[in-house]
Amino acid sequence: MPVCVVSYFNMKISLNPRLRFQDGWNDGRDERTMVKMDSVSFLGPVRNGLCRCSAVTRVSICLTIGWFGGLTASDASDNLACIMKPYIEVSIGSPVEGMIQAVHVERGDWVIKGQAVVALEASVEKATVVLAKAKAEAEATIKSTQAKMAFSARKLERATDLFKSNSIAKHELDEAETERNLADIAHLEATEKKHIDGLEWQRATAALNLRTISSPLNGVVVDRLLSPGELAGKTPILKLAQINPLRIEVFAPLSLLGKVAPGMKADVHPEGHAATTYQAHVTIVNRVVDSASGTFGVRLEMPNPNNALPAGLACTVKFHLAR
Repeated sequence: MPVCVVSYFNMKISLNPRLRFQDGWNDGRDERTMVKMDSVSFLGPVRNGLCRCSAVTRVSICLTIGWFGGLTASDASDNLACIMKPYIEVSIGSPVEGMIQAVHVERGDWVIKGQAVVALEASVEKATVVLAKAKAEAEATIKSTQAKMAFSARKLERATDLFKSNSIAKHELDEAETERNLADIAHLEATEKKHIDGLEWQRATAALNLRTISSPLNGVVVDRLLSPGELAGKTPILKLAQINPLRIEVFAPLSLLGKVAPGMKADVHPEGHAATTYQAHVTIVNRVVDSASGTFGVRLEMPNPNNALPAGLACTVKFHLAR
């Protein structure tokens, strides 16, 4: 069994590596490590085979930590310390600058994806939408050009008959044909303008929609940073977190490198819920090792139905290693 021996000046203390730790730790690689402590308090207990020491006040003390004995994969995988984090954390801002008219949620409120959470002052944008809608729905110009098209068609038909009977000159027939062509062009222009007016209405509506900010996820409001009357811009207005599922972050010792793989199952015991075992699976195994601590990062995903568990809890995890 590994033994952590810490010498403080001429004093030596041996600690049981199965107990709980607090702050700073050695690298766990059979090396002696100089650790700068923040207090002269007694050393805390140890966990995960990593020697840790408690620290509260600001007193610069150097302790020499010796690590004797190695970790087996079985020991290293037994109740590794971890922390439960939100699956997604987002800071909600505004895509446009404007004065905040209302914030519909407070810290701790639950929100659903697509729910309106913030409204900006939008009187100008609303008026622009009304005007654009009126232009897009106007029919007078279209009907006028249609009437001119029908009249010019009849006039050209009469002029053609008169020209065949030599009742009018050639230039009068040309005038009737030109008038018909101009009427067709005027109608085409009116049709294109109506289409453009419709696009302007869509643009005005999109600009108005930007004044309403919606939640991008199902989750909880972590904090509200701005209030009605303040100017929204680059500063986030709300912080939201999705906690179903939860992310489990753990730093595993090097003895588990190559043994932990994505998809592997694990048992999680949250702080305050030690009697309950939750199932999680590995999603990411960091391939970059922290040489100072002799550990590598592992991320797991754990279902959290009904958002029963809060994020931020300390926990322990035990991987289902292949025997």
